[in-house]
Amino acid sequence: MKKVLVAVACLMSVGSFSAFASETSVDSVMVVSEVAQDDFVKVEVKDLPEAVTQAVEKAYPDYTVKEAFVAEKEDGKQYKVTLVLEEEEVTALFKENGEEVK
Repeated sequence: MKKVLVAVACLMSVGSFSAFASETSVDSVMVVSEVAQDDFVKVEVKDLPEAVTQAVEKAYPDYTVKEAFVAEKEDGKQYKVTLVLEEEEVTALFKENGEEVK
């Protein structure tokens, strides 16, 4: 009887090894979604309102406008302007009337 129990125990251990060693198939799904961080839409620099252009020239006299974006906000349009001076890049927000948003 003792030999039978040892044999059963050995078979169970071998069976559990094969169960743990078996390959499992895991299908992984990578979901990539692009979420807009803000509601700004790219616009041409030449399409910036005159008030915004003048405010940029006054607040950042030596900088060059690299990119411009616009978004419709509760209090009117808001412009996000990316400015560069040599290797320094600055982003500034302006209201449609040229007032800088801090």
